[in-house]
Amino acid sequence: MFINYITLMLVNLVAGLFLLAGYLYFGLDRVNQKRWIPGFGMTGAIALVTGLHMTFTWPVRSIFNIAYGEMTVLFGILFLATSLALALGWDLLTIAIYGFFAGIATIVVGARIINLGLTRNPLLTGIGFILTGLSGVLAAPTLYFKANRSWRLIGAIVLIVAALIFAFTGYLAYWGHLADYSDWKPLPMRSP
Repeated sequence: MFINYITLMLVNLVAGLFLLAGYLYFGLDRVNQKRWIPGFGMTGAIALVTGLHMTFTWPVRSIFNIAYGEMTVLFGILFLATSLALALGWDLLTIAIYGFFAGIATIVVGARIINLGLTRNPLLTGIGFILTGLSGVLAAPTLYFKANRSWRLIGAIVLIVAALIFAFTGYLAYWGHLADYSDWKPLPMRSP
């Protein structure tokens, strides 16, 4: 059965990237880290559940299960781990190291989307993936340079640009999916 919830994954990604940009600029060097826990936790939970489902069941056509499913799993576990680390006062370095490798994978996926001409707008989608991956690759240096507000501002801008790309893609996809699936019925409800 064809089930397409990439729209949900995209809007969750947008929320997460905006939260991360806010945390990077306004919260990384603050004493009160707990205010960020719910946002990171919600984003991580939705990403992990949808990403795992997509990875294990391949509900959509083609390689989009890999590009969106697997990258969403990585995104989700990073956000859940960050939420837990902030709640328990743990250091974020090991999460940033994991983010480095997840970021490389995301950059590779973005470059391949552009290379293969996938999606309706491969260049824009690929750039969104690449910028998101870049934020993972630069997570550890950002922790190291957390006192440098200019470095953090650049990181926040990169995250916001990636979020805007995925917001454009996600909200347009909602618009299109509502029309495309308006007559769709699950198999048990179809007449013979």
